[in-house]
Amino acid sequence: MSELGTKSPASDGVSRRAVLAGGTGSVLAGLLAGVGDAGAEPGTDARHRITAKQPATEWLLGHPVGNGQLGAMMGGGVARDVLSLNHDTLWSGQPAAKPDHDGREALAAVRRAVFADDPVTADRISTALQGPFSASYAPMADLDLEMDHVGAPEAYRRVLDLDRAVASVAYRCGDVTFSRDLFASHPDSVIVLRLTADRRGMIDCGLKLTSKLRATANAGGNRITLVGKAPALSEPNYRDVPDPVRYSDTPGHGMAFATILSVETEGGEVTAADGALRIRGATTVLIRIAAATGFRRFDLMPGTPVETVRASSERILAASARHGYATLLDRHIADHQSLYRRASLELHGAADDRDTPRAERLFQLGRYLMIASSRARTMPANLQGVWNAELRPPWSGNYTTNINLQMNYWPAESCNLADCHLPLIDHIERLAVTGAQTARSLYGLPGWCVHHNSDLWAMSNPVGAGVGDPNWANWPMAGPWLVKHVWEHYCFSGDRAFLKVRGFPLMRSCAEFCAAWLVRDPRSGHLTTAPSISPENLFLTASGKSAAISAGCTMDLALIRELFANCIAAMAVIGDVDGLSARLTGLLEQLEPYRVGRYGQLQEWSTDFAEQDPGHRHISHLYPLYPGDAIDPVRTPRLAQAARASMARREAHGGASTGWSRAWATAVWARLGDGAQAGRSLSAFIVNSVAANLLDTHPAQPRPVYQIDGNLGITAAIAEMLLQSRETEIALLPAHPPQWTSGRVAGLRARGGHEVAISWSGLHVDATVIAGGERLTIRMPPGFEPVTVSHQGKAIRLERDPHAITFATTPGRPYRIALRRRSDAA
Repeated sequence: MSELGTKSPASDGVSRRAVLAGGTGSVLAGLLAGVGDAGAEPGTDARHRITAKQPATEWLLGHPVGNGQLGAMMGGGVARDVLSLNHDTLWSGQPAAKPDHDGREALAAVRRAVFADDPVTADRISTALQGPFSASYAPMADLDLEMDHVGAPEAYRRVLDLDRAVASVAYRCGDVTFSRDLFASHPDSVIVLRLTADRRGMIDCGLKLTSKLRATANAGGNRITLVGKAPALSEPNYRDVPDPVRYSDTPGHGMAFATILSVETEGGEVTAADGALRIRGATTVLIRIAAATGFRRFDLMPGTPVETVRASSERILAASARHGYATLLDRHIADHQSLYRRASLELHGAADDRDTPRAERLFQLGRYLMIASSRARTMPANLQGVWNAELRPPWSGNYTTNINLQMNYWPAESCNLADCHLPLIDHIERLAVTGAQTARSLYGLPGWCVHHNSDLWAMSNPVGAGVGDPNWANWPMAGPWLVKHVWEHYCFSGDRAFLKVRGFPLMRSCAEFCAAWLVRDPRSGHLTTAPSISPENLFLTASGKSAAISAGCTMDLALIRELFANCIAAMAVIGDVDGLSARLTGLLEQLEPYRVGRYGQLQEWSTDFAEQDPGHRHISHLYPLYPGDAIDPVRTPRLAQAARASMARREAHGGASTGWSRAWATAVWARLGDGAQAGRSLSAFIVNSVAANLLDTHPAQPRPVYQIDGNLGITAAIAEMLLQSRETEIALLPAHPPQWTSGRVAGLRARGGHEVAISWSGLHVDATVIAGGERLTIRMPPGFEPVTVSHQGKAIRLERDPHAITFATTPGRPYRIALRRRSDAA
C-alpha cells in the first residue's frame, strides 16, 4: 500500500488542484485520492449508491432527497408512484399563549418528598408541573404520478446516488426504457423531477397534488396549485383521545401553506382537468415544485394569509424557471458535493464480510442525510429529518431533547459538516428565549431551561398535560446538553468571535439556571439536583414500587459538571464575567460524586437502586463517557471500568434494542477504546436496526418506523472508531474493529481545528494532519510506534512516550505521521 502524504511540488501530498478546489476538506480528499486504488471519484462506484431491484413496498423503503427546507420521498412505483413532500416549517399549532404556570409550590413539595425518601409521592406531585404537548410536524402534500404503460416492467433499478444527491428509477416496458430523476435543490429552493423515455413521444402520465391536511388543489395550464392549512392542534400519535386533530378558522390558529407544481415537456401536450394534469405523447417531462408556509417566527402567530403564502411559492418557482434542467442539476450537484466530498471513507474486510461494506455505506448515508435535512437558515432536523407522510407522525415528529435531537448532530463537527450544525444552534437561541420564560414562570429561577420535547415554536415547558409519566415528561436538563453543541462548535472551529457573541451567552445563562437548580442534599451534605430523572428509566423502591424521581441522577451531575467546566474554559478564552469562574469552581467542588454500584457498574442514580428494566434502551448515566469526555480509560480508569460494566450489563439484559440506542452503545464501546466490541455493536446495528435502504428503524408497533437519529448517531460512532480528540490530543484508530483489515478515511475533524486523513493496513498507519494549533499530541493505536513525522519532507522534532508523540505545529500546515506495528506486538 502506498503511504499517505507522498511528497508533491505543493506540499506533503497536497496537490495544487486540491488546494485550488478550496477548503481543507478538499485538500484531504485530494490526499486520499493519491493512495492505493482510491483514484475513482466518489459516486462512480457502489460505495456511494443505495440500490434496489424493485419499487418500495412501503414509505420507509423509499429514497429520500432534501435541501434542508424541502423533502421528498420517492418509492419508485411503476404504474403509480406517490412522492411524499414536506416543508421544514409546516407544523401544527402556534405559539402557546401561556405555556407555563406558577409551579413553585409543586416544586417545593416534590423536593420534600424526594428528601423524605418517598419517590412515589414525588412522581405523583410532579404532574402538577406539566404543561401542553408539543406541536406536530405535518405532511405537506403527496405528488401522485400515474404512468400509462403497456406490458410488465423489466430490468427495474432504483438508485439513491449519495454523491450527486439524486434519486433515480429506470425500467423497460416493451421496447421503451423509462427513467425518473428526483432531487431537491438548495441553490434554487425547488424539488425537481424529470421523466424521460428513450423513444420519442412515449410518455403518457397523470399528475395530482393531494394533502392529508385541509387543502384544495386547482389545475390550469401547466400548473397545479395546492393551498391549505395545518391543524391548530394535533395530539401525539400515542394519545388515544377524542378529536385528536383539530382545525380552526381563527386567523393565526393553524398555518397556511402553498405547494405549486409546474410542468414543461419535450413534445406532447398538457391538459388540466379536475385539479390534475394529463400529459400525452411527451419524450421528457420536467416537473418543478415550490412551496411556502405562513411561518414567520417562533414567537409570532402564523397569520400570513394564504394568498401571500401562494405568492411566495410563485416567486420561488419563477426564479427557478431562469434555469433549464441541466443548469438546475449542475447547480444542485455542485452545492451538495461542496459538503459531501469534504470527507470520504473506504473500508476493506474479508471477502465473505458483508457488514464492512454496509458500515462504509452507512457512514456515507449519514452525511448525506445531514446535508439533506439541515442547511443554513432551515429548521434543525427533527425525529425523521425533514421527511414525514403521516398526519400524526411517530412521537409528533418533534424535537425530542433527552437524546434524539442531540444525536442528530453528533457527526456534524467530526464529519466536517459544521455548516449543517448551525440550524441547531439557531434553535438553541430560540429555546433560550422561551426557556427563560419557563424557568422564571414555572420555577421562579434565573437563566433558561428546556424539558423533554420541543417543536417549531421553541416549546420549553414540561409536556404531559398533567397525565404524562414524569420519567419522560418532567425531565428538565435538556439545556446543558444542548449548549454542549455550542461549545463543541467552538472547540472544532476555534472561532472566538462566535464564542464571545453567540456561544458563551447561551452557556452562561444555562449555567445560571443549573446553579439555581442545585440544592443541598440533607442526607449527604453535597449539592445535588432534585427532582432528578434518568431519562425514561425507572427504579424500584425498597417496597418494590417503580418510580422515576430521586435526587442527583448521574446524568444530571455529568451535564452540570460539564457545563460549569466548559463555562470556565470559555472564560479563559474571552475573559471572566462578574467572578463567575470562581463561583462555578466552588460549586463544582460541592457536587455529589459519581458512584460505583453493587455490580461494579457506574450508578445511574446516587442511590444504588435496582432498575425496573436492567436492559433499558437509554444509557443516560454513561453520558460522561460519551458524548461527554469526563470519563475515559486513560485519565479515569476506575470510572471507565465501571462504565464498561454498565454497558455490558445493559446489553446482557437486551439493551440497545433500538437503532438510536445501538448507535449510542457503539459510540460508548468506541470511546472505551474497544474496537472488537465497537465492531460487534456496529454489526448488530446493521443486522437489527436498518431497513433494506439502510434507513434506521425503531421497533414501534404495528410496524417499525423511520428515525433519522440512528443513522446520524452511527455515523458519529464510526468516526469515533477512527479518530478521537480532546483539546490538543488526537487519537488515531482508537477503536479500530479487527474486521476492517485495511482502509482509508479523509476529511475528519478534530477538536482544536485539526483535519485528519488516515490510511492503514495490518503493519502500517499513515496519517496527514492539517494543524489547527501550535502544538499537537498524537496518541498511537495500540501496538504501533512512530517511524517519521514530517512537513514538506523535512523531519519534525518530537517528544515521545510509549503511547503518544508530541510536536510543534503551525496552523494550516499539513504534517505527515508514519507509524508501523512494533515487532513485539501481537
